[in-house]
Amino acid sequence: MHPTRPMNRLLLLLTIPFFVLAERCGTDQPETAASGDPDRDAQSAFLANLSAHCGEAFPGRLIFEPEGDDMLTGTELLLVHFRDCEEDEVRIPFHVEVEADDSWDRSRTWVVTRVPEGLELRHDHREPDGSESTRTWYGGFSVGEGTANRQDFASPERTEAAGVPVGWRIEIEPGVHYRYGTTLDGEFDWMIEFDLSEPLDGAIPPVWGADTPPSRIPGPP
Repeated sequence: MHPTRPMNRLLLLLTIPFFVLAERCGTDQPETAASGDPDRDAQSAFLANLSAHCGEAFPGRLIFEPEGDDMLTGTELLLVHFRDCEEDEVRIPFHVEVEADDSWDRSRTWVVTRVPEGLELRHDHREPDGSESTRTWYGGFSVGEGTANRQDFASPERTEAAGVPVGWRIEIEPGVHYRYGTTLDGEFDWMIEFDLSEPLDGAIPPVWGADTPPSRIPGPP
């Protein structure tokens, strides 16, 4: 949460009809598994770490962005909600406060799935009526084995256009922080961070289209 925003403002903004949060469906997991393929062990532990906070939501903030990027102002409230956790897939809605009218943009969900190639990150984008946005389901596959706390995902299309590796990175340390951002040549170039030390009280509204499964058909990257 932005340091100048009191928590009671966040609670006030969330006082509209809610769905009850799901039961917490995971526990903290060790850094790596004890045996088996090391790539799969790290990826399994990473999914377990994402699931450790299932059913909980946390406040966050913009850490940095490239010059000229105006997606976020840096003063709005951000929420991450570990909403749906299955053995091979975790769905994580990302809510953004719209400061102009004290509403919320609930259009985005990060989807991390175990696939034969390793892990896959996809972005499920919806319109207010729940329909899929034109630009949705873009993403990529994990790069290398990663670790229980960090996975990088490559965007072949963006990499080809930029001439250097481009993609996304997710970092998770249960009880400490969750970080998401885009990467350029192996480093974060845009990043948001959420404090996982204390979950928000109460229920979080579902993202737009939460009850309609995505088509899983990629749009523009």
